[in-house]
Amino acid sequence: MSGREALSVVVTTFNNADTLDACLRGVSWADEIVVLDSGSTDATTAIAAHYGARIHTQPFAGYSAQKQAAIDLASHRWVLLLDSDESLAPESAALLQQTLAMPAHAGYQLWRREWQFWRWQSARSRLNHYVRLFDRQRARMSDHEVHEAVQVDGPVGVLDIMIDHHGEPDIAGRVAKANRYSTMQLADLAQRKVSWLRLRMVAYPTVAFLRYYLLRGHWRSGWAGFIAARIHAFYAFLKYAKLYEMRQPGQQRTPPPQESHIDG
Repeated sequence: MSGREALSVVVTTFNNADTLDACLRGVSWADEIVVLDSGSTDATTAIAAHYGARIHTQPFAGYSAQKQAAIDLASHRWVLLLDSDESLAPESAALLQQTLAMPAHAGYQLWRREWQFWRWQSARSRLNHYVRLFDRQRARMSDHEVHEAVQVDGPVGVLDIMIDHHGEPDIAGRVAKANRYSTMQLADLAQRKVSWLRLRMVAYPTVAFLRYYLLRGHWRSGWAGFIAARIHAFYAFLKYAKLYEMRQPGQQRTPPPQESHIDG
């Protein structure tokens, strides 16, 4: 810890025994690991205890609220936020420690590559990047029900560090996530004046597919990339179809209750 800012690694969990060991092993050098669990019944908390994590439990409050609650539990000003199905290579420690020796920004984005069913996405496809290392006194989670993000009050830099996102191990899991997320996103969509819903249901899935498959370069990942793009387009269809259904006479006019969660 000498010569740099102390670091709290923050992870939210729920029955993540399959991926949590890899997640915590890559950050075991941190000054503190905070795990906020939602009532796991598998070995999740035992794995967290093995790495000396400070474990707290509270009912799931939604992705954004749960992560903010975990961040608020951190003892140190600088936080590295990870999902329980994400991991960092051990060599990432040196660059993180170097950055924390003299932080030049209020937050930092890290790159993330996705596991696509049976392979990693092509190295030549477009990678996502997210703010994951930040000064928690100048950052908060957004209030979105899904696709939540860290919002930083100050300059944001980019670190050449790769997060491996193991995500859903198969097609069925990815489809289930699309169904779950499209339902949860109704809360956000219902607050906006979304128009032309029928046109969106017809046209937007094709736009989403082409953007994901061609512009983001997932065609380079072979059939895994094609299948991922098709499911992404299905998700784009579902969120507008469910909003259309919600607006019909005889249907509920408020978003459905939040479903049980799966991290990631």
